[in-house]
Amino acid sequence: MTIVTQVYRQWQQGTSKGVSKWLFIGQMTASAGFLAYSWLIHDMVFLFTNALMVMSAAVGLGIVFWHRMKHADEKEKPSFPTHNEGVN
Repeated sequence: MTIVTQVYRQWQQGTSKGVSKWLFIGQMTASAGFLAYSWLIHDMVFLFTNALMVMSAAVGLGIVFWHRMKHADEKEKPSFPTHNEGVN
């Protein structure tokens, strides 16, 4: 539930500041390994749970990248003076 809470918090706050992409990459890797294992032993509950974990980590990683692109675009926009700025 920690990953789901983190993803929700990122989405709600509109920022991923302080959140490493490696959190989600690591979670996806671990869950993918457990997903493969649960498929091999034919454990449908474990398979379903880990599939959800992979998806939630992928969504979290997507949000991190989306926020970084959004904030990078904001930094690149030139700031032009408004009509009233610089007028004495």
